[in-house]
Amino acid sequence: MSINAKLGELLRAVARTGADFADLYFERAASHSYAFEDGSFEEISSSSSEGVGARILLGEATSLAYAPGVALETGASCLHEAAEHSGLSLARQQMPAIRVVDREPPFPTPEYAFFYELDKRIKAGSMWIQQVSMNLDTAFKSFSVFNSEGSIAGDRRLYTIFSVEVVVEKGGVLQTGYESEAFSMDCGEFFRSVSPLKVARTALSRALLMLDAPLCPAGAMPVLLSGEAGGTMIHEACGHGFEADIIQKDFSVYRDKIGKQAASSLITLVDDGSIPGYLGSGTFDDEGTPCKRNVLIEKGVVRSYISDIASSRRGGLPLTGNGRRSSYRSVPQPRMTNTYIEPGNSSPEEMLRSMKRGLLVKKMGGGEVNPTSGDFVFHVTEGYLVDEGRVLHPVRGAVLTGNGPDVLMNIEAVGDDLHFLPGMCGKSGQNVPVTDGQPSLLIGNLTVGGANTCDEAIFE
Repeated sequence: MSINAKLGELLRAVARTGADFADLYFERAASHSYAFEDGSFEEISSSSSEGVGARILLGEATSLAYAPGVALETGASCLHEAAEHSGLSLARQQMPAIRVVDREPPFPTPEYAFFYELDKRIKAGSMWIQQVSMNLDTAFKSFSVFNSEGSIAGDRRLYTIFSVEVVVEKGGVLQTGYESEAFSMDCGEFFRSVSPLKVARTALSRALLMLDAPLCPAGAMPVLLSGEAGGTMIHEACGHGFEADIIQKDFSVYRDKIGKQAASSLITLVDDGSIPGYLGSGTFDDEGTPCKRNVLIEKGVVRSYISDIASSRRGGLPLTGNGRRSSYRSVPQPRMTNTYIEPGNSSPEEMLRSMKRGLLVKKMGGGEVNPTSGDFVFHVTEGYLVDEGRVLHPVRGAVLTGNGPDVLMNIEAVGDDLHFLPGMCGKSGQNVPVTDGQPSLLIGNLTVGGANTCDEAIFE
C-alpha cells in the first residue's frame, strides 16, 4: 500500500469514530535572518524544521497535536493524540518510519557583507544621522496536507524582506524614516531586482524631509491617502473585519452585512491569494484549498467573507482559500493574503486639485485598531499640507483618527494608481506574510491629530 493510501485509510478511520473532519499537515521550513545596527550585526540566525500537525474538528471544538519529523509513524501518533483530546476512540495503528515528503536541499545562505558598505554610504549622506538599522529575512516553507475527505494538496513558498530604518536628530527633534521591499522569491533573485542602496536612500530622505517640517495642525479636514502610503489602514481597520472567525464571534462591524451597503459605491475590496510573486500568494492555502480571488466589497456592497475549513463548516460559508497557519504547530485561521482596493478612474493629480485645505499622506506608520468597532488611530510618517490644490510643505506628528467603515463610506474619489506594499500580519500569536494595496483615496473628512487647531496662519 502506498504512503498516500496509508494516510487516507488512517484519516478515514478517524472519520469513522465520529469526527467531523481531520487532516495531517507535513511541513518543511528554513530561514535566515540578519539584524544590523550601529555598524555591526546585532543578530545573525538560521533555522530549519520539519514537523507534522494533526487536527480534528468535532462540533465547535478543534484538537491539534504536533511533533517534529515528517515520518508516517509520527503523523499517525499525532492523529491518535488529537483523537484522544477530542474524546474519540481511535485504534492505534502501527505505521512505518518512512518519510511522507522528500528532503529539501540546504537553504542557501545569502551574501550579507554588503551591510557594512551600505551603512558607510548612508551615514555619509547626512551629518544628522543618529542610527541606521537594517534587516534581511529570507525563508521558504513547503507542505503537504491530507484530509479525511480524500483531498491531497501541497505548495512551496519563498519570501525575502529587506528593510532599512534611519533615525536623524537636529535641535532635539528626532525623526525616523523607514522603507522596505519584499517579494516571493529567494535572496539571489530578490537582490537582482531590488537595490539595497535605493531602499536605504529612500528611508534617509524621508527622515530628513520630516526633520525640518513644522508640526501638523489638528482638526477635521479632507485627507488624500496616496497609493504610496500602502494599504495599512484598509488591512487593519477593514480587512480583519471580513475574517469569518471574527464575524462568527460577533467581533466585527461587518457581521450580517452580506448584500448590504457598507462603503462608497466607488469601493471594490478584494482579497486575492493567487497573484504571482506577492507575499500572501500560493497555489493552495495551508489546508489544501486552492487560492483564488475573492471580492469582499463590490461597488460598496458586501459580497463575501474570507474563510477557513472550520469557519466554513460552522457557518455554511464557501471556502475561499484563506486558511493559513504560521507553522505545523499552529491551528489554521481565516487570514488575509493580498488585500487591496481596486483602482478607480481619477488621477492623483486631479484628486489633489479638488482639495481646498487638507492633508496629503504619502506614508503611513504604526497604529491601533479596535476590530469590533473599526475605530483606529494611525501615525503618519510622511505628510503634506494642501491648500487650494497645491502642496504647501511637509508636516510632522500627524495622527489619523477615525472609523474604518465610516472612512469607506466617506470616499469621494478613487485613483487609478494602485500600489502594493508587503508586510507581516499578526493574529492570535501567529504571523504570516501578506501584501496590502490601494490606489489614492480622497477621504472627504477625517480627524487629524497634531499640534494645534486649524486656522488661517498654518496654511500660509
